[in-house]
Amino acid sequence: MNYHLDNLPERTAKPRSSGMTMMMDKGLSLRQVEDFIEVSGAYTDIVKLGWATSYVTPNLDAKLKLYRDAGIPVYFGGTLFEAFLVRGQYDEYCRTLDRYQMEHCEVSDGSITIDHGLKCEYIAKLAKNFTVISEVGSKDVTKIFAPYKWIQLMEAELAAGSWKVIAEARESGNVGIYRDSGEVRQGLVDEILTKIPQDTIIWEAPQKAQQVWFIKLLGANVNLGNIATADVIPLETLRLGIRSDTFDHFLNQQ
Repeated sequence: MNYHLDNLPERTAKPRSSGMTMMMDKGLSLRQVEDFIEVSGAYTDIVKLGWATSYVTPNLDAKLKLYRDAGIPVYFGGTLFEAFLVRGQYDEYCRTLDRYQMEHCEVSDGSITIDHGLKCEYIAKLAKNFTVISEVGSKDVTKIFAPYKWIQLMEAELAAGSWKVIAEARESGNVGIYRDSGEVRQGLVDEILTKIPQDTIIWEAPQKAQQVWFIKLLGANVNLGNIATADVIPLETLRLGIRSDTFDHFLNQQ
């Protein structure tokens, strides 16, 4: 840090499994990645190349190398897994992960319908060679799961070999754990936390109000995902209580 401030919440250190910030890269150029790493790399724990943007991204190898050289893990979005799977190309998906030397992968079913037992089988198979992040929840706003169902799905996916489970919200933050207004489904989150360990969940929270809500509920070291490129540093200030939205929250805890 550039100077000293007393009474800030303690942040976990990288590499960390709690307090993680997952940035969503929706199509940055190589120069933009270089600039991002210079400014925000220290506060970024993992990068997702959103949905299937990796299919159309120019200079993909060079982009992946920039992130890796900066010590930031990177992975392809779960929609790419679904795009391969729905076309009967699971083996080709695995070859693609190998081709790009991926260490992480995402297994999701937000855009397709798949038997959950089969989804867990894919998680277990991929977990033998990759660090698997799985996603629970649908991108379809009309599909609303009861809290007990979220818990069942998350428990099963963690048992199958997922390193973290993502609570779905899309990049817009208006489905899954949120109402279409972007408001948090508070009862759902509370129920999930009665059974699923906090550190195993990455809460997708693309909107500032959502980030603030989770930080106030779970503290500075909550795992948050789908963070926009320009929001990584603003999020860090929220975590530290040096932005107005969380300013009093942490002072009152000292």
